[in-house]
Amino acid sequence: MSAPLPPPARTIDTSGKLCPFPIVEAARAVKGLERGAVLCVIATDPGIELDMPMWCKATRNEHLGTFREGGRFRSFVRKGGR
Repeated sequence: MSAPLPPPARTIDTSGKLCPFPIVEAARAVKGLERGAVLCVIATDPGIELDMPMWCKATRNEHLGTFREGGRFRSFVRKGGR
């Protein structure tokens, strides 16, 4: 990782939930954030590694990275849009 990640404005834990719930909950959480704010999604579903970048591209949010930590993943999203 080249630059440190900005601290998240909000963190949600979707551990134990399978696709599509981590993305559905991320979408709900991002709506409540201001543009430029960062959301951290904690998940145990490995599908988040593919799903989060695709969802970000489709919704014009910025995927800052998804990192595996043992059996969990931390995915960081910066709210984009207008």
